[in-house]
Amino acid sequence: MSEKRIKVLTISDHPLSPSGVGTQTKYIIEALLKSDKFDVVSLGGAIKHPDHKPQITEQWGERWKIFPVDGYGTQDIVRSIIRNERPDILYFMTDPRFYGWLWEIEAEIRSLIPMVYYHVWDNYPLPKYNQRFYESNDFIATISKVTSDIVQNVAPDVREQYVPHAVDSNFFKPLPKEQIEEFRTQFDEQYNSKGKFLFFWNNRNARRKQSGSLIYWFKNFLDQVGHDKASLIMHTDPKDGYGQDLNAIVRNLGLVDGQILFSTNKVQMENLAMFYNLADCTINISDAEGFGLATLESLSCGTPIIVNMTGGLQEQVTDGEAWFGIGLEPDSKAIIGSQEVPYIYEDRLNGKKVSSALRDMYMADQEYRDALGRAGREHVIKNYSFEVFEKTWVDLMQRIYEEEGSWETRKHLNYRLLEVA
Repeated sequence: MSEKRIKVLTISDHPLSPSGVGTQTKYIIEALLKSDKFDVVSLGGAIKHPDHKPQITEQWGERWKIFPVDGYGTQDIVRSIIRNERPDILYFMTDPRFYGWLWEIEAEIRSLIPMVYYHVWDNYPLPKYNQRFYESNDFIATISKVTSDIVQNVAPDVREQYVPHAVDSNFFKPLPKEQIEEFRTQFDEQYNSKGKFLFFWNNRNARRKQSGSLIYWFKNFLDQVGHDKASLIMHTDPKDGYGQDLNAIVRNLGLVDGQILFSTNKVQMENLAMFYNLADCTINISDAEGFGLATLESLSCGTPIIVNMTGGLQEQVTDGEAWFGIGLEPDSKAIIGSQEVPYIYEDRLNGKKVSSALRDMYMADQEYRDALGRAGREHVIKNYSFEVFEKTWVDLMQRIYEEEGSWETRKHLNYRLLEVA
């Protein structure tokens, strides 16, 4: 390539980690690199690192350098990277609670390069306390229709674009029947689950994910249909310090005969796609969810979903006309908050409604569930196209670079002219 590549500095969960933020950032980085128009420097945070040595990948070599950091980094680390690497754009992602320290030096950063924020937010009421954060960016990309509406109303003068998450539908796809049957045979032998209906839950064991509630409500469902009829596979850490002791809950409820199956080992992406194909239904009943990547992956594999109608989950389960699973309207919207987030809705479900949805999906015939899954995959391909996602980010970053400039061509002013009467 003869032209100078645009260099992007990214700050997020480590882009090689399995979190939703890390995964989506990796997809964006790979799209930029494949276009051959960009190089990338990443601060990889939000995980415990064995060491802080710079990393490169075999595929991209020096074109993508990753610097492990604690948290999401510090002001001095960002200053050092900007000074030494001279990036043209700063991209960062997750919700605003984690970036107050970064916006404190936005005047320094934006005098040199534009700031592009990929915004994660779960719910209403309009978070007016975020206005100062929103207005500290040159551009905000939003992950869901809820987030897009919030930014447009709270900070209407900031450039914003709805860029929803995406999954690679060529990877997360319905697998050959014989391949699924072979995996099911091995699974049944290990877990004595032959003939059981399988629900799948793939989330971090954290408070808002409602992991403990789901186990209680799953027991209520089994009490109705029989404890030998279905199993819930939970791909999570039952001892996660941010969540409940799920093993203790299972023991307390007497669900020790294969009703709850924990998948605790990290799995390769192909095995994750197999789990979605193995399952009859995937569940996410979080009381707050910016998007919810697991259910989108499930739909892409042709497996229907049961979700709480909150955040980005509600735009996955229906397109406004057709449904691709069961969407449960919250029974209450509790206002919760903290010193950093003074108010936000927590969309809470009624346990009886969840148990009823589990039963409805269990009782539905295979043909109906297959139809939901096929329609769900079409929905993903149409509205969350991976190819469109990649092209959108390449075009977006190139346009921002051309319109906003960087370093010697930077067009940002760090002051406003006010008329004095």
